[in-house]
Amino acid sequence: MSETREVRLKRLRIRSWRRGMREMDMLLGPFSDGPLSELSDAELDIYEQLLAENDQEIYRWISAQEETPEQYQGLIRAVLLGAPSV
Repeated sequence: MSETREVRLKRLRIRSWRRGMREMDMLLGPFSDGPLSELSDAELDIYEQLLAENDQEIYRWISAQEETPEQYQGLIRAVLLGAPSV
């Protein structure tokens, strides 16, 4: 039985708010409460891959300390802007 979109979004919200690094909770949590639901299924796949990354890596990408990998660039931009467009 496959997961419904609603269940998937709830699961991703929980993973976004409970990262283990408070800074990431504060960045990804609000994004997951709003714009996340407007992403396409393909974009949700990329977001799910992003959540599998190490918090310290994601933080360095968001804070521009390191270059963001190409597959996450649009998504990181959307998180920073609080907008769904990736």
